[in-house]
Amino acid sequence: MSIGTAKNPVKIVIDTNIIISGIGFGGKPREILQLILDNGVKAVTSQILQAELEDVIAKKFPKLSANFELINKKLRQKFRVVRPKDTINVLKADPDDNKVLEAAVSGNCKYIVTGDRELLKLGVFQNIQIVTAEQFLSIGVFKG
Repeated sequence: MSIGTAKNPVKIVIDTNIIISGIGFGGKPREILQLILDNGVKAVTSQILQAELEDVIAKKFPKLSANFELINKKLRQKFRVVRPKDTINVLKADPDDNKVLEAAVSGNCKYIVTGDRELLKLGVFQNIQIVTAEQFLSIGVFKG
């Protein structure tokens, strides 16, 4: 079933781990980043998630840090930044993961794409499907 169209692309939150995988390693996460760049899907983020991405790249992937300004510029052009008003506190193992849920709810997203096990265990949160990169690409909710 196709939910997104060229005029009305499906909205997703793409977790930091997927962005870093896409930039640094390729594969399915990079395909999703390409969909975002090609306007096949609409990406949503928050200032907190943007800061997390910057922090993780600086600390864990210093080789990507040199190119981060270019990466960050492209992300800012393509990602809609939301400011969640409601605090969500359903994930206990890593409370920071709740920020992903907050962005998705605030952005009225259909999907969260992540590699995070605790988020994936939820499966669905407030009608938002939580899926891996591979699952998202296999669903076919976008039109290129």
